[in-house]
Amino acid sequence: MKTLKNMLLIAVLFMAVNVSAQTDKATTTRLVEAKTFIFNATSAQPMNSAEINAVLTRLPGSVGAGVVPLRGDIYQLTVASDNVDAYLPYYGRSYMAPKNPTEGGIKFNTKEFSYKADKKKKGNYIVTIKPVDSKADVLSMILNITEKGYASLSVISNNRQTINYSGFISDPAKLAAK
Repeated sequence: MKTLKNMLLIAVLFMAVNVSAQTDKATTTRLVEAKTFIFNATSAQPMNSAEINAVLTRLPGSVGAGVVPLRGDIYQLTVASDNVDAYLPYYGRSYMAPKNPTEGGIKFNTKEFSYKADKKKKGNYIVTIKPVDSKADVLSMILNITEKGYASLSVISNNRQTINYSGFISDPAKLAAK
């Protein structure tokens, strides 16, 4: 009985987190068209390989099947009209290791980038961001954003396998007000 109560409590907490993460249609449209939003990563899905899955299933809190749960308040992609700042973890195969071991993950800040937002059916957006900066190992980042603010991000790199993230977008102005 105690287990059932705990499971019910966890389910209610997850629903509360999901409801608070949602944005309305007008807010999503405003954020995407203004090129000003924060993508909060809540999970990472590295490319499927036997070696990666073998490691991921042994991690504490792992849900298996190649999905790594993340904290959305830590791992983010911040998009502003004049700047893109990425701080995301990387799980997967790297073809060329960084010189400094603390430079792992997808971490960069650039003012030189292209931004293209295409509105699709049902109010969804496909946002493509391509850093021009040679310091970033990223060729392109493709965000698929629903009208409710849920999003998936694919990061395509020069020297790494592609990785996908799931999460939601938020308004930087609301976060600054808190």
